[in-house]
Amino acid sequence: MSRINTNVNSLIANRILNQQNAALNKSLERLSTGLRINRGGDDPAGLIASEALRSEKAAISAAISNAERADQIVNVAEGGLQEINSLLIEVQSLVSQNANEAGLSTQEKEANQQQVDAILQTIDRIASTTSFQGVKLLNGSFDFTVSSVGANVADFQINGAKLGANNIDVQATITQSAQRAGLFLSLDAAALDLDDATSSFSFELAGTLGNRSFSFASGSTLANIATEINSFTDSTGVNATVSGTGLFLKSEDFGSDQFVSVDITNDAGQSGNVTLLSSTDENVASTVAANNTALASVNSPIRDEGQDINAVINGVVARGQGIRASIATDALDLEVEFGAAAYTATGSQTLFTLTGGGAQFQLGPEVNINNQVTLGIGNVAARSLGTTTVTGDVKASLDALGSGKLLNLIDGNLGDAQDVVNNAINDVSKLRGRLGSFQSNVVGSTINALSVAFENISAAESSIRDTDFAAETAELTRSQILVAAAGNVLQISNSQPQSVLGLIG
Repeated sequence: MSRINTNVNSLIANRILNQQNAALNKSLERLSTGLRINRGGDDPAGLIASEALRSEKAAISAAISNAERADQIVNVAEGGLQEINSLLIEVQSLVSQNANEAGLSTQEKEANQQQVDAILQTIDRIASTTSFQGVKLLNGSFDFTVSSVGANVADFQINGAKLGANNIDVQATITQSAQRAGLFLSLDAAALDLDDATSSFSFELAGTLGNRSFSFASGSTLANIATEINSFTDSTGVNATVSGTGLFLKSEDFGSDQFVSVDITNDAGQSGNVTLLSSTDENVASTVAANNTALASVNSPIRDEGQDINAVINGVVARGQGIRASIATDALDLEVEFGAAAYTATGSQTLFTLTGGGAQFQLGPEVNINNQVTLGIGNVAARSLGTTTVTGDVKASLDALGSGKLLNLIDGNLGDAQDVVNNAINDVSKLRGRLGSFQSNVVGSTINALSVAFENISAAESSIRDTDFAAETAELTRSQILVAAAGNVLQISNSQPQSVLGLIG
């Protein structure tokens, strides 16, 4: 057919050329931007998926930054604690030096006391000035706050908790009381009645701190024996108290790591018994016959060990050590020291209500309680470190070593002072250990996990949105060839109507 008004072949060639030009332009756009999806029309479903992945990447990137910031904050706190620990070790040395009374002059002792005073001031200054961007780290600002502390709570330490929007009521059920190690040494009289005046009633007494041999003549009273035993408590760790016609021999502390051992080396005809204590009440001798041994029949040491408290705290079985119980879960990490009314009996009781506080770190991409970690950092000033029950059942902290105070190095009890310093070092070491564990096992692991997630999500987003240069280059070459071919075809199609001229020429 030969028509000139409508060149169908030209129209077809022009349409194909426009299509090939569009494909060529699309390839050029993808190669120049590096993106396969530049607008919603390129791939609507792919755009939705890639934008969701981009959002996740942004959240994960922020979480990694948060974790790195948490690590930096802990590093600052660790630096302050490390210096405090060094100062406490120096105090320990000064306490030991001043115990050498015969070898030090008064002036030297006073100089050591001045050093201790300066160290205590420095510890307080470090506690009050260690900060990150103006936020104090070691002055108790990040300690947890509680209310309604029960009468049976002697002390507590909250290391971590996830509060959310609600307070946490902390309750405990004591299933086994804590007990001291102990024995009841019955002599059937208020004074020794031996075979003769030259005989001696002898026994060896041992505790967690050591052992000691004792020997008493006929007529020695129970009070005399108790006084002698108690004069060596620092060497044995055992206290003696008179009860009726016998003596309770007990360890100073509670728990399964405490023990009391008695070995009668010479009964000298003294009547009496060595009896284990009741497993439920350390103030009562056991009534079980097997737990009672006559003095004349004791041919090897009779030993008793203490008992740890067993408790369930907020539904979690606690780890008991002496009169302290602790739990460590993702939701609540704490340690409680029970008072006398609690650790000598079983039953349920309310400990306290956790109302807030702590240093909260957002370590996950989603803002919810599962991705938040709250860490308790207590006050490390001298008045808050090393709290110990010293002679006379008085509570004393590190600041009691200052001039003119209870445990000063001039006329204070240096044994108690050393115990306080040891506890202070332990307090700081435990806090450093918790912070170190937080850095290594929480922050470090979180950064590693988030980094892997970021890599994988980036790869998924890239596979959806980014240009495959090898495939797109091949498509570009194809489009270029097709555009050139379509152009030639259009040219031929446009010249085809000229053949009509031959029919009318």
